[in-house]
Amino acid sequence: MTIAAILRHKGHDVASVPPITQISDVATTLTNRHIGAVLVRGESGQILGIVSERDIVRCLATEGHACLEKTAAHIMTRVLHTVTPTTSTDQAMTMMTNSRVRHLPVLDQNELVGLISIGDVVKARLEEQAQQVDSLTAYVAGSV
Repeated sequence: MTIAAILRHKGHDVASVPPITQISDVATTLTNRHIGAVLVRGESGQILGIVSERDIVRCLATEGHACLEKTAAHIMTRVLHTVTPTTSTDQAMTMMTNSRVRHLPVLDQNELVGLISIGDVVKARLEEQAQQVDSLTAYVAGSV
């Protein structure tokens, strides 16, 4: 299965904020949209980084309440790992595990087309395995 298949089910909507957004507002966006991360994008739409729940927790641990007044640009993760629609779910899972990230922007010819989470990848892998079990069960049942 590929990332394109995940996006067909999930959709291509990507939550993003400008770099000047206060962390308190980022946290509100995450909460209201029931998501774990937002991309930080510049005025022309370029991806500058990503702010995840993990980034906010780390900032709170070191900065305390003052963290909430910082901006997305201050705490965002700047080095992003990305995938393409043709990346396999196995490759994405390996990248997430090795890089210790939970979200991957999806780029198609350097154009943002989606954002996937580890939950999206795990769900896709479970569905893929269920289909394989069904196929094998049907094959065995037909062979008897």
